[in-house]
Amino acid sequence: MQRKTYIKILLGIALIFFAFFSFVPVYIDKASNKSVHVATAADREAWYDSIPFVADMHCDALLWNRNLLARHNYGHVDIPRMQEANVALEIFSIVSKSPRGLNYDHNSGNSDMIGLLAFAQLRWPQDWFSLKDRALHQCASLHKTAEESNGIFRVITTQAELKQYIQDRSANHKLTAGMLGIEGAHCLEGDISNLDLFYKAGVRYIGLAHFFDNEWAGSAHGIDKGGLTDKGKQLIRRMEDLHIMIDLAHVSPKTINDIFAMTTGPVMVSHTGVKGTCDNIRNLSDAQIQEIGRRNGIIGIGMWETAVCGSDAEATAKAIKYVADRIGVDKVAMGSDFDGDVVASYDITGFTAVVKALEKQGFSRTDIEKIMGGNVRDFFLRNLPAN
Repeated sequence: MQRKTYIKILLGIALIFFAFFSFVPVYIDKASNKSVHVATAADREAWYDSIPFVADMHCDALLWNRNLLARHNYGHVDIPRMQEANVALEIFSIVSKSPRGLNYDHNSGNSDMIGLLAFAQLRWPQDWFSLKDRALHQCASLHKTAEESNGIFRVITTQAELKQYIQDRSANHKLTAGMLGIEGAHCLEGDISNLDLFYKAGVRYIGLAHFFDNEWAGSAHGIDKGGLTDKGKQLIRRMEDLHIMIDLAHVSPKTINDIFAMTTGPVMVSHTGVKGTCDNIRNLSDAQIQEIGRRNGIIGIGMWETAVCGSDAEATAKAIKYVADRIGVDKVAMGSDFDGDVVASYDITGFTAVVKALEKQGFSRTDIEKIMGGNVRDFFLRNLPAN
């Protein structure tokens, strides 16, 4: 009798563990990455599918334990939905640490909720504790997706690869591609030499800070909100040597000024809003917009409420127009922040609604094709490593 009781207890424990690891990560994904609207046929212009290159500058889908080759009815991005939306390029950003009680104003880096998520997702034990390992494994997962895609998806790391992809996709619009970036240089674990590991893994842009200050730079959402540290300045120089681009998203205003002071080249903002349409600490000032434009950089506009002060495509289009009116239509793009623990106005299939909203703002078809991806294509053709 006692033996049967033990067996029942063990089976009960096993069932609890099975339920936890099977359902909790999916539940968190579904709860974290919702959409306000669903795109309909009425949102789709007849010429939408003829846009030659649709691109998005920021997506956090690699954070979630989701097969990108399969279509999902939750979250914002997978490859089947990219194909439906005629998306040629999605930039997948690596999120390696997120503090408890995340907010826009005042975060400490003393806690690590991504470690708990990695445990719940049954990722490798080193991912539970090492920011570097969990970030490198996210990079590896995108390359694995490409390997298992039967040629329908590839990872872009050089100008030569991008040129070849553009040529190949002109014959087959079902082809899709991704690039890798990093959201927060804390995953280097304080060692600049780790930058070479990430370069070899395909990372081509880095935002120095995410939601908290780190050893490299201050965050707009940190406690001190300082600028570049001495180590951060060394990191910038090494990034320039490797042709790894600088992403200004999330960094503090002082960090932005320090980067402007020590570099002369183009910079990017992968996902943001602008103070001119939505005034908060996260968004770009007019002076910052002007300087990015002067450097021939590019600004990706988001699709979540805190970025654009609205939960529809019209709010995103309004912010895009604000940037285009100040620095030109060839320096602004889509930077959705899909799957970034945000409620987005749409998932990636909602890019059709953004096109409609841009038309209402008075943009021509030629300008819309630039905003929806042509500008991203041209920026990376100029700034990726040659080979």
